[in-house]
Amino acid sequence: MLTVDRIGATDAVYAKKSSPWGKPLIMISKVRTRVRPAGSLTLAALLLSGCATLPASGPTAHDITKSARTSANSIGFKIVPVDAAIVAEVQREDAKLAAQPTAFVGLRDEDSNDLIGAGDQLQISIFEVGVALFGQGQSFDPSARAQTIPSIGVARDGTITLPYAGRLAVAGRTPAEVEKMIENGLRQLSQRPQAIVTLKESIHNSVIILGEVRRPGRYPLTLGKERLVDAVAFAGGTPNSAEDTIVRVTRGNRIVEERLGRLRAGDPGDFQLIPGDRIEFLKRPRTFLILGASGKVSQVPFETGDVSLAEAVARAGGPADATADPSAIFLFRYDQLAGAEPQPIVYRLNMMNPTSYFLAQHFLVRDKDVLYIGNAAANQPSKLIAVINQLFSPFVTARVLTQ
Repeated sequence: MLTVDRIGATDAVYAKKSSPWGKPLIMISKVRTRVRPAGSLTLAALLLSGCATLPASGPTAHDITKSARTSANSIGFKIVPVDAAIVAEVQREDAKLAAQPTAFVGLRDEDSNDLIGAGDQLQISIFEVGVALFGQGQSFDPSARAQTIPSIGVARDGTITLPYAGRLAVAGRTPAEVEKMIENGLRQLSQRPQAIVTLKESIHNSVIILGEVRRPGRYPLTLGKERLVDAVAFAGGTPNSAEDTIVRVTRGNRIVEERLGRLRAGDPGDFQLIPGDRIEFLKRPRTFLILGASGKVSQVPFETGDVSLAEAVARAGGPADATADPSAIFLFRYDQLAGAEPQPIVYRLNMMNPTSYFLAQHFLVRDKDVLYIGNAAANQPSKLIAVINQLFSPFVTARVLTQ
């Protein structure tokens, strides 16, 4: 056991280097002391005055509670104990958030999925009787004959050129409307012409699916009026969990995002796809932060649909035996209770109370919550003793070796 005498501010010390093995060792001895009984400080008192600067992973429960009542609380956060009433209130708020319509509700625009656009490829079949314009010869044949033009591309200006019918503006029209245009153009030149127009390849009438999916690409739309869940099926689904996947829809100048886990077939958010939609699947895991005197400090993904406060504490490794205060488990979040505006709230869980273990199973953690495990106030003296040991253990070793 090392006894430390008082060292005054005016004491003189000298350092002596000595070693029986020829290696330098340092021994510090006090040779002269002038102590002022009323004004001198012991070494222990000097160190105790610096307790506030000792290493720590965060504030204690007293520090947090005190900050909530002082001017340092500039954002006005409140500390709320987790009890049965608060758990019921938070559950009602969770249910309200889950019942809110998805962000895709405003995208329920109806549009035709069979309009012709620039870049499309058309297949045109023309049926004629008598002397045929598109036949092999000019002889009269009373039977109906068909001539098929396998591929005609729609130009950038939205037009096609058909022999005898001339230049036709087809962009923005349906195949049935183009059939009438062709028949009207050939009526004075052919006997009872009839046309069949088929969209062989549609660039305009398609959607782009990309991102975290198994089969990204361009997918054509049909008269079946495909919806968002159909787009997920087209692309083979996503390799990530639905809860950790964001669906970003770009329609014109509008961009809307929502989690895939909130999408249900037949819901108002399962909107109809229209030509030009771009659907991107992004991996964005829901996470919460673990800080303070825990088994680990990290950002933890949910990995499952829901995570309770009890599960979150378990994933944190629980309160550390040597440093944590089990009565000071804090959850930081912006929350909206009792119809008020969202405000910063610190929920406090007291794990020294057995009831808290039941309540924590029904208190759900949300994305970007901060879970903080408070430091035990009793850690300060133990840390002080550890610092003193680190400071004086080299001197003790040096004195022992020189004796």
